[in-house]
Amino acid sequence: MTQSHPRISKAVIPAAGLGTRFLPATKATPKEMLPVVDKPAIQYVVEEAVSAGLDDVLMITGRNKRPLEDHFDRNYELESALQKKGDASRLAKVQESSDLATMHYVRQGDPKGLGHAVLCAAPHVGHEPFAVLLGDDLIDPRDPLLARMVEVQEQHGGSVVALMEVAPEQIHLYGCAAVEATADDDVVKVTGLVEKPDAADAPSNYAIIGRYVLDPHIFGILRKTEPGRGGEIQLTDALQQLATDEKVGGPVHGVVFKGRRYDTGDRGDYLRAIVRLACEREDLGPDFRAWLRSYVAEEM
Repeated sequence: MTQSHPRISKAVIPAAGLGTRFLPATKATPKEMLPVVDKPAIQYVVEEAVSAGLDDVLMITGRNKRPLEDHFDRNYELESALQKKGDASRLAKVQESSDLATMHYVRQGDPKGLGHAVLCAAPHVGHEPFAVLLGDDLIDPRDPLLARMVEVQEQHGGSVVALMEVAPEQIHLYGCAAVEATADDDVVKVTGLVEKPDAADAPSNYAIIGRYVLDPHIFGILRKTEPGRGGEIQLTDALQQLATDEKVGGPVHGVVFKGRRYDTGDRGDYLRAIVRLACEREDLGPDFRAWLRSYVAEEM
């Protein structure tokens, strides 16, 4: 009989990166605040956490990240101006971000990698399982990946990572998982992980994408994890220990995701994400798709 595990309520969003791939736009503006159509990327991520039932959100920030806090706070002057204009539609959009979740913030003093950013969440998370969402991956709300990961963690305990099959020539861009099949078609057991392997050394073409549900034992392992690839403390290295020693922190499972994912991690994919999302919007899509067809036809 499948064991039931504690309900997850907390989400951690690392957002301390410098965004160097988007300079000069990110010189004074956090990359997480770059708009994807008409919302900053970070709001999509918080909305995803809330949709999965995680309304206690801790954001790991750094220097020059104050706009993140401001975005999820009230803006009384702007709200008052919109109220006086009778602009109820825009007022609702402004208030939406501040009403989404209970937000908390902690600074990552030194940029020592994703593993170190997650470790910064230990005092807030305590001894509960929790989710980690990376802002570079936007998951379409019609494909509830995080909710499925929470469900798998509640059934099996331990930790759960999101996996997606990628072409062999792309696996060096991701953490990679060695896996075994389970009784569920979309769930695998992870037996090993390696950070950004060469294609010839990759144990599979299952790449880890930016969603995790983690057992709190990960904190103890991260405290002892030495810097790995790139001189940073890698979350993948800590998960490797959990995957190979189930006595501490339980097993590691993977949910194989085949839905819609918008990669905003580099400039080209960021632009493609905007186009895809704009095309699917009811208010923007029809006119934008018509213009796009015309533009492509002219260019061809």
